[in-house]
Amino acid sequence: MYDVIIVGGAGAGLTAGIYAARRALKSLIITKNVGGQALETDKVENYPGYFKISGSKLMKNFQKQAIKSGSEIVFGGVNEIKEENKEFVVKTDNAKYRSKSIILAFGKTPKSLDVEGESKFVGKGVSYCTTCDLPLYKNKTIAIVGGGNSALEGALYGSEIAKKVYLIHRREEYRGFECFTEQVKKKKNVELVLNSVVEKINGDEKVKSVVVKDLKTNKTKELVIDGIFIEIGLEVKTDFVKDLVKVDEKGQIVINNLCEAYYPNTDRIRPGIFAAGDVTNIPFKQIVVSAGEGCKAALQAYNFVHGIKETGVTADWLHKKK
Repeated sequence: MYDVIIVGGAGAGLTAGIYAARRALKSLIITKNVGGQALETDKVENYPGYFKISGSKLMKNFQKQAIKSGSEIVFGGVNEIKEENKEFVVKTDNAKYRSKSIILAFGKTPKSLDVEGESKFVGKGVSYCTTCDLPLYKNKTIAIVGGGNSALEGALYGSEIAKKVYLIHRREEYRGFECFTEQVKKKKNVELVLNSVVEKINGDEKVKSVVVKDLKTNKTKELVIDGIFIEIGLEVKTDFVKDLVKVDEKGQIVINNLCEAYYPNTDRIRPGIFAAGDVTNIPFKQIVVSAGEGCKAALQAYNFVHGIKETGVTADWLHKKK
């Protein structure tokens, strides 16, 4: 039995783990990876205390601090959360956990192409993070799918590592910053594949090629590649909690200023369930904002677990562990 289970291991979830553990709550963080979207950022220059740091290193620091504070971390995906006898049961692929409170902080999920071969080759040539996995493709041929800044930055990064980069986009023009677009066009080893969509990803043990369809001619061609990076944006995946908490039209979890969630389709606070970070309806999606929201959610979870009603200012540094 845990005092709090935190679903998600990036800025909001790890910060919640730090503050919850420092309040002497028995805390468990369940996450698919450590870092979430921050792993895609090569340079973070707007997080206080760091003039420049990679997103992956910043998140590793968060992780170390959460563990040092006393939080446990389990890797895996959460399939179901339900309430039983005023306790919450959290089910993953491999286990079942019980908790007095829940903090939902699982952020956004990379969008998928939903084409044949994509799910089969995840981790075997299909990736959703150029920053994380591009170094594995030194002097190889890769494809990057997308038309925004993430795809363009990925192509620039890939041009320095890979032998050949195909940049596939369904439109004639890219949606990212013009400065990135112009830089990409100057790279000799980057081939622009415009007005085109991926129809199929082929391979055996790993990715071998991708079938691309030209939307103007309807003709298809096969590109021989070693890996494909899908950079087409992010989405909120809250289907597994939509019967548990209130979500808005974008699928974001609706919270109040104390990070408390509501019963579905009502304005009644759902006791014991809190949410923080990019998975919520807060307007600003930044690491520092997510960290602050994670802190608030943990402190309010502490109040809930201990039956504290008042919400006055409490200095964390004055707290002593039990």
